[in-house]
Amino acid sequence: MKLQGNAAKRNSTRFVAGLLAALASFAAGPKAALAAAPQHQDQAPGFYRLKVDLEVTALYDGTRAFDPHWLNGTKAAMDGVVNGLHEDPHMLDVVDTGFLVNNGKQLILVDAGAGNWWGGGALGRLAGSLRSAGYAPEEVDIVLATHLHSDHVGGLTTQDGKRVFPNADVYVAKAESDFWLSSEIAAKAPKDAQRFFQSAQAIAAPYIEAGKWHTFSGSERIVDGMQLVPLPGHTPGHTGYEFSSKGQRILFSGDIVHAQRVQLQHPEVTAVFDIDPTAAAATRQQLLPKLAREDVLIAVPHSSFFPPLGRLRKEGSGYSWVPLVFTDQWDQR
Repeated sequence: MKLQGNAAKRNSTRFVAGLLAALASFAAGPKAALAAAPQHQDQAPGFYRLKVDLEVTALYDGTRAFDPHWLNGTKAAMDGVVNGLHEDPHMLDVVDTGFLVNNGKQLILVDAGAGNWWGGGALGRLAGSLRSAGYAPEEVDIVLATHLHSDHVGGLTTQDGKRVFPNADVYVAKAESDFWLSSEIAAKAPKDAQRFFQSAQAIAAPYIEAGKWHTFSGSERIVDGMQLVPLPGHTPGHTGYEFSSKGQRILFSGDIVHAQRVQLQHPEVTAVFDIDPTAAAATRQQLLPKLAREDVLIAVPHSSFFPPLGRLRKEGSGYSWVPLVFTDQWDQR
């Protein structure tokens, strides 16, 4: 009986010790588990799909900060930017995006992202996002370039001169192509602008050589259900593309706006990247009220939101952005 009593005591002691250990582990459990698990630094390539009769897929290319010194405006407007940045240092952060349109007959890419041409490594994810969305670069039939800045067309070409979309025909406004691909204009351009000419010429070269570089100068029909929307000022041939189907409209608007949280409220504010700032501001002031009034769905390449799809609403002397709310269901708007 004594042996049994000692065994019982030992069992009781072990039970109490185990219980105390379990309680201690429970109390520290979540912290211990987090400390033991390695952190994952990478995000998966992103895309967002919606249907406006057409299938439209927003393709994430990267996120970057927009330097406030790139904006030009009145003292009051720029003081507001500085004050806003004190309250929110990320106020000017932008998501860069390209868009894939599947009309049931063709795969059409509107802008191709930066590839490796913009520098810094923050951009250049569009091809990965395209694959994540279930498509391959070889499947793209047409690329529509809003303009030839490298953050919009850099994804067309690798830096060793290979076409990323080998079966695609690239379309760009003739005025745009003539400007950036001109060695004479490039030679006279300011030093700060030289890199834009150099990148545009290198990016275009393999498509020109393959006979896949095309220009337009008017209202040519490139894709059924799509019309060209000249948006002068940012660059000489800056162009938007509006798709219509069954009464629904979506405008791929290019760089009419760079910093949403500033330029929608102050359309007169321009960016240093605008070749003709006066014309760029006039285009914005003419287009924004029309888009708000007609309730057009807008796809913007530079946005404070992802997906960068939404509509405009009049707000005071400016406009507010009403983004589509992300949903993991098939989104029809």
